[in-house]
Amino acid sequence: MLTFYYNPLSPNARRVWLTLLEKRIDFEPVVMKLDGDQMQPEFLQVNPFHHIPAIVDDGLRVIESLAIMDYLEAKYPQPSLLPKEPEALAKVRMAQMLTANELSPQIVPLIYTSEESPKVIQAKQNIDQVLKFFSELLGDNAYIGGDRLTLGDIVAGNGVILLTYLEIDLSNYPTIKSWCDRLMGRESWQKTAMSTEDFQLFRRRVRVLIRQRMQSMKEK
Repeated sequence: MLTFYYNPLSPNARRVWLTLLEKRIDFEPVVMKLDGDQMQPEFLQVNPFHHIPAIVDDGLRVIESLAIMDYLEAKYPQPSLLPKEPEALAKVRMAQMLTANELSPQIVPLIYTSEESPKVIQAKQNIDQVLKFFSELLGDNAYIGGDRLTLGDIVAGNGVILLTYLEIDLSNYPTIKSWCDRLMGRESWQKTAMSTEDFQLFRRRVRVLIRQRMQSMKEK
C-alpha cells in the first residue's frame, strides 16, 4: 500500500492529500510532527532534504508535491484529473505554476509583516493580479479547464482558500468565490480543511521558520 508522509498543516502536503482522496487511492498515512522527526534516519532515506510531502509506492519514493501529483495521475489514471485538450491542459498548468511562483510567495508577508508594511501592500497588489488571472482562466467553467475537477483546481484552490484565513475578501472576485464554494462543497476538501486553530498553528510555525532563516542569514 502507498505510504503518505505529511502534516495536515502543510499546504503542499494538502495538495497531495486532496489528490489521493479525489482519486480514491488507498494509502497508509504517516503524520510527521516536524519537531525533529523529519530528521530521523528512517525518513531521510525517503527524502534526504527532510521535507514533506513524500510518498513511497511499490518501493518507489517520490518527493515534491507537484511531482507526486503527476505520478499519481499517471499511475492511477481514473478518475482523471488532467484534461487532454491542449487549451484546457495549458490552463491547468498555468494555474499550478502561477500558484507556486506568484501566489504562494505573497503569503509570507501577510503572515509575518505588519499590515502597514510596504511589503504587505505590494503582496496584496500581486494577489489581486493573480486572482484576476484565475478568474479569466475559469471563465464560465465550473473548474479550471472545464466542468471536471483537475490538478490545477487542487493546487490553485488550496492556495486561494488559504488566503481567506488571511482576511483576503473573495467577494471582490465573484467567479473565484463561487469556485471556492464549489471546491469546499466536495467531501475531500471538507475532510482536509484547516480549522481556525489549525491555521493559527500554521501561522506560528511559519513565523518561527522565518525567524530561524533570518538568524541563519545574519550568522553567515
